Amino acid sequence: MTDILGDGFDSDDLGGHSIEELSDYLDAGREPRDPSIENSPGARIALDALSRLRRESWAMLEVEASAEPGRDQAWITSILDGISHDAKAGRDIPLSHPDPATQINITEGSVRGLIRAAGDGVGGAIVGKVTLNGDVTVPGEHIVVDVAMSVTLGENLMVLAQRIRERILAALHRHTELNVVAVNVRIQNVHGEDLR
Repeated sequence: MTDILGDGFDSDDLGGHSIEELSDYLDAGREPRDPSIENSPGARIALDALSRLRRESWAMLEVEASAEPGRDQAWITSILDGISHDAKAGRDIPLSHPDPATQINITEGSVRGLIRAAGDGVGGAIVGKVTLNGDVTVPGEHIVVDVAMSVTLGENLMVLAQRIRERILAALHRHTELNVVAVNVRIQNVHGEDLR
């Protein structure tokens, strides 16, 4: 897998580190603590996503590797491309504050990371790519969220997509002020057998 880890990642988005360095840091249990990684929002988004990817996908990869040896690398590449996209700060999303002289923003990358965590938290699913459509910089604008997912075989796809949609909407309503009018869930890969 190390031959595909570096593709699509800009070290500036990862606190000056490569995705391979972050992977090695995870392998070491995040010890000794590296402040240049731990204090970088982009690096932490990538670390969290890599942790979930490892935790949720290992069994899927074993099944896929035995059934279709070339497919697992393409699948990992698509997931890593999504993580790379999430690690980029992107646009600033305003949050309201009672003091009109105070401006508070969160980054689009942080929101994509939040969506990824919510979607990955639904058993049997892993987020591939997250896109926020609409002008997130304007309060009240209609925002449509597109999420590409990989799931395990044996899931009712309609029920799973609805659970993912509900979980993402709940996280967005709890942590942002975005006016999300739709969450589109696209199943891009179905893997192996029911692994639960």
